[in-house]
Amino acid sequence: MKTSLHYFRWAFGITALGLVLAFWLGFSYGGYPRGVSFLLIASVLAVLEISLSFDNAIVNANKLKDMTPVWQQRFLTWGILIAVFGMRVLFPLLIVVIAAGIGPFEAIHLAATRPAEYAVIIGSAHLSIAAFGGTFLMMVSLRYFIDEGKEVDWIRALECQLRRCASVRGLEIALVLAVIMLCTVLLPDAREHEFLIASLAGLLTFLLVEVLGHVLDQRSKLASSAARGGLGAFLYLEVLDASFSFDGVIGAFALTQNLFLIAIGLGVGAMYVRSMTIMLVERQTLAEFRYLEHGAFWSILVLSLIMFAQTMWHIPEMVTGLLGASLIGLSLVSSVRHNRAVQAKELLAQSRS
Repeated sequence: MKTSLHYFRWAFGITALGLVLAFWLGFSYGGYPRGVSFLLIASVLAVLEISLSFDNAIVNANKLKDMTPVWQQRFLTWGILIAVFGMRVLFPLLIVVIAAGIGPFEAIHLAATRPAEYAVIIGSAHLSIAAFGGTFLMMVSLRYFIDEGKEVDWIRALECQLRRCASVRGLEIALVLAVIMLCTVLLPDAREHEFLIASLAGLLTFLLVEVLGHVLDQRSKLASSAARGGLGAFLYLEVLDASFSFDGVIGAFALTQNLFLIAIGLGVGAMYVRSMTIMLVERQTLAEFRYLEHGAFWSILVLSLIMFAQTMWHIPEMVTGLLGASLIGLSLVSSVRHNRAVQAKELLAQSRS
């Protein structure tokens, strides 16, 4: 069996390259002290990305295990390119292009020469980003819990009730719309329209991805079994990864306003998420730890609520990361206890026989 370090060999290599690039970038701006400062910021950004995206790796692994090997490989190669360059570089540039009404080359020039102004433009789009991401992630988590086919419960008092309500069609959509309405009432009148449009776009995106995945899966059943779990699942994971990335990209501007340093730090973190995803799939860790998946989806639900709250108040990204890590940690502890209890019962049964 491969060791844990084997799965992270590429991540370690990218880390070394990224830190060298971060130091060189800082050195080019202001000599050795600036280089050390950029090196430290890149390290913190990588840790921030990992802490915010560990639940993303678990959800990715859950979806990947049902995909064909070909599409698994495509997601782990093309997907990581989209995640690193698309979300960490092109997405912030696209925000500036739309918000400032300038061309992409002007946006790159703005990021390189006037980073403070660039960061202000990014910050002005935070409400729309948080509304879209919060809506999409809340739908993801509720769709997992409100499911008649779900057999295992971790927080039974809540999960049993949600599972029993699965017969009510569209319940998760109604719950999300209720949250959207509550936030709309609490927001200032001048920002209601922006919030509503972004939230409904997040809801519509989730539903369209689900419909597209269903259509593609139905066609694949008619075509060949080898095509199942292909493009539809790939698109779902890409939109999901984008939603997870919103928080990290926006939070990164609290540490630095340099787009290129943000891309290096978050890109390094994204490589660790990819490595964790591969390890979880190949080792079948989700099957070994009974409640780990539950902890990830509770973490997603908490993240979605925080993103909605961020449309009104500032919530440090460290709080988001700690809450998510705590829920996953608790689910891991519960899984270990369950495994020990099962082993104890088996030993007791063997001793009696």
